[in-house]
Amino acid sequence: MTAGLPHVVIVGAGFGGLEAARGLAGAPVRITVVDRRNHYLFQPLLYQVATAALSPADIAYPIRSILRRQQNADVVLAEVVGVDPARRVVTLRDGSTLSYDILVVASGARHAYFGHEAWESRAPGLKSLEDALEIRRRILLAFEEADRETSPDRRRSLLTFAIVGGGPTGVELAGAIAEIADHVLVDDFRHIDPREARVILIEAGPRILPSYAPASSQNASDELRKLRVEVWLGHPVTSIDDTGLVAGGRRLEAATILWAAGVAASGVGSFLGAPLDRHGRVPVQPDLTVPGHPEIFVIGDLSVFTHQGGHPLPGVSPVAMQQGRYVARAIRDRLAGRLAPPFHYVDKGTMAVVGRSAAIAEVMGVKLKGLPAWLAWCGLHIFYLIGFRNRFIVMFEWAWAYVSYQRGARLITGNLETPRKG
Repeated sequence: MTAGLPHVVIVGAGFGGLEAARGLAGAPVRITVVDRRNHYLFQPLLYQVATAALSPADIAYPIRSILRRQQNADVVLAEVVGVDPARRVVTLRDGSTLSYDILVVASGARHAYFGHEAWESRAPGLKSLEDALEIRRRILLAFEEADRETSPDRRRSLLTFAIVGGGPTGVELAGAIAEIADHVLVDDFRHIDPREARVILIEAGPRILPSYAPASSQNASDELRKLRVEVWLGHPVTSIDDTGLVAGGRRLEAATILWAAGVAASGVGSFLGAPLDRHGRVPVQPDLTVPGHPEIFVIGDLSVFTHQGGHPLPGVSPVAMQQGRYVARAIRDRLAGRLAPPFHYVDKGTMAVVGRSAAIAEVMGVKLKGLPAWLAWCGLHIFYLIGFRNRFIVMFEWAWAYVSYQRGARLITGNLETPRKG
C-alpha cells in the first residue's frame, strides 16, 4: 500500500530517530528505520543497569513492538557503513543498499578517549546495554575478589573505584556505587566490610556538572561527600594502566576504572560528505539539514546546531526528541508544499540524581535539590519510559529499593575472571 510513496530512511532508533518515525505515522510516506540493535534504549537509566538497580529489559523495548501498529513503517536490523548522497543510497554491512528520498541520520554518539583509545579496555564507558553489563560485572567482581584477597594492598586496590568525568553520568555512577558499598552489600560478605570501599570522582575542570549553575554543582558535590565519595577537581587523567591511573600528577591504585569523560559522534557523519567539527559532528542548517543537501536531516548527538544563541545545543535526550518531532513536521510541510520554520529548542530544564533521595534539578529557572528534585527526577523518567510494563516494574523496583536497600539485579554474567590482575 506504500509503494510509490516517498521513501524516508531513518538511521538510528534512539530518542531522535524514534520521535521522527512516530511523528510520521499516517503521513503519505514509507519509512524504513535502520538500527544495529533491535531495541530502543532509555539511556538516562543505563547507569542503573550498570549498578544493579535495574535489569536490561526494564529500560529497553523492541523497536518492532514500538512501531508494530504504524503501517507505513518498516524496521531493518543492520549497520550503516556508507551513504552516497549523489545517488541517494545507504549501504549496509551485509552489502545490501537502501535508496531514499529523504534521509534522517540520528545515529548518536560513542565514547571518546581523546586520542588514548588503548584506555577503553581498562576504563569502559557507558553507552549500551553491553557496556552496562560489563560495568556491573566489574563492580560486583571487585567485591567478590576482595573478599578472598589476603594482601592488604591488593584488597585496597580492589575496593577502589575511580570514575573519570564529572558530568551527569559520572555523578550518577559515583553516587550509586557508594550506595552499593554502604547499604546494599554491607551484610553480604564475611571477610570484608564493603563500607571500606573508596569511590573517587575525577574531574579535569574546576567543578562537576559544568553545564549546571555553580550553586547546583556545589549542591551535587556536597551530596556526594555525604555518601563518602571523594571528588577530585582539576585532575586531568594522563595515564591509565592495568593497576590504576595518574590524574593531576597523583597516582591512584584502582582495580575498577569507569569512563564518563567524553563522547564523540558516530561514524555515520563521515559518510555524508559534509564538513565535521573536531568531535566528528555535522554542522546543520537552521532546518537541521546538511548544507547543500536539503534531503538529508541530521539530529541528536551527531549534529551541531548553533543557530540559537551561537552555542551548540547540548547532547541530551530532550534536544534529540524535539529535533525528531521537528523533522517529522518539516517533512510533512515539505510534502504539502510548505516551507518549515527554523528549528527552535525549548529548554525545559536539566536534572541529575546523586543518590538516594538526593538530586539536583533546574526546571524553567527554578532550582531544586534533595528530595523534591529526586521525586521530580523519578516522575519524569517513569513518564518517558516506553511501555506500561517497564513503567510499572521500574516504579516497583525503585520503591522496593527505597524501603529495603536491596538491588535485585546483582548478577555477574559473562567472563568470571577477576576485573584486574595485579
